[in-house]
Amino acid sequence: MTEENSQSEDKNQPLIEHLIELRSRILKSIISVILVFLPLFYFANDLYAYISEPLRVFIPENSSMIATEVASPFLTPFKLSLVLALFVAMPFVLHQVWGFIAPALYKKEKRFALPILLSSIMLFYVGIAFSFFIVFPLVFGFFTSAAPDGITIMTDINSYLDFVLKLFFAFGIAFEIPIATLLLIWSGATSVENLKRKRPYVVIGCFIIGMLLTPPDIISQILLAIPMWILFELGILFSMLIKKPANVVDDSS
Repeated sequence: MTEENSQSEDKNQPLIEHLIELRSRILKSIISVILVFLPLFYFANDLYAYISEPLRVFIPENSSMIATEVASPFLTPFKLSLVLALFVAMPFVLHQVWGFIAPALYKKEKRFALPILLSSIMLFYVGIAFSFFIVFPLVFGFFTSAAPDGITIMTDINSYLDFVLKLFFAFGIAFEIPIATLLLIWSGATSVENLKRKRPYVVIGCFIIGMLLTPPDIISQILLAIPMWILFELGILFSMLIKKPANVVDDSS
């Protein structure tokens, strides 16, 4: 009985160590977000003014943004600061994720996964920047110009923030398409030739996704669907140019 108990303890020990490490990395990630959030919250109102600039430049002089809820003047900048803190701390958070899973990977898997991880972070930020600097001016210019005569534009600050964050996530995720394409091809789930044959369906799918992820206006749908299609083509091009990694099964022998 004592030998069986000792064997059971030996088997459970690695699991306990992994759980302790997982808890430690989660705590580090949460602390990193909090440390970034604190200085951002100090400038929360300035940050909101900057984020709302793409809309405010089109609002008539006799109009302004409004807060329709009692707590909105405080909670809306608070929410913005928290989301921005998560965005800023994301590289460190993903570094903790990488540190947890990396010991279980083979060397060739690490050489393959690390560039993918770094590229996905960069593409997510590029998607956010694209939506802010390219999409927002076009969308808000269209919305404000389409207002009927006699209608004063007075957008609620919380509704605007929800709209902006939705587009941030939509474009950030959409810009991950080249990474997803590379992974599908390199994993053997599909091939370049197969994706080329399904290109018409992919184009239709891009417009359907653009319709679902963006507000109900044709401009933002097109501005999301077309980059998704271009990024899909770039994913195929990179898959053709970059040599497919060797099968990781070879490392286990």
